[in-house]
Amino acid sequence: MFGLSLSFGLRLLVLLVIVFVLMFLFNYLMSKTLKVQRKKIFSDNHINEKHKKIDWTLRIITFISMLLVFPFSIDETKSYWFLQPWIILSLFLIVSEIVRAVMERKYAENPVAYKLTLSQLIFVIILFFTLFKTDFWGLF
Repeated sequence: MFGLSLSFGLRLLVLLVIVFVLMFLFNYLMSKTLKVQRKKIFSDNHINEKHKKIDWTLRIITFISMLLVFPFSIDETKSYWFLQPWIILSLFLIVSEIVRAVMERKYAENPVAYKLTLSQLIFVIILFFTLFKTDFWGLF
């Protein structure tokens, strides 16, 4: 009666596998098309020191914002859509990828690297938008 069923876990696993496979295939195909070396996943790749400082500034601002909006996200009677943690995290990811693309455009060894970053960002936005609009492709 309480808790998550086995079918929920299986559907979640299927969804995660599909999303990761789609993202991997897109990144692989785009990096081959643009002739850009793929970045390592979950690595802290900064283009230069300026990029590192900007990235850490964004991370600190996001962390402080999350702490400040947390009380608003708990109380559902005073809930604002722009104060939801997932909105702040989404904005952080979008802004940090745009900053990465700008830094790659200005300072990267391969001048086409920014196109891969922007295409990945656009693909992920479209992917997650379609996931939310279609109730996770009808799985949930």
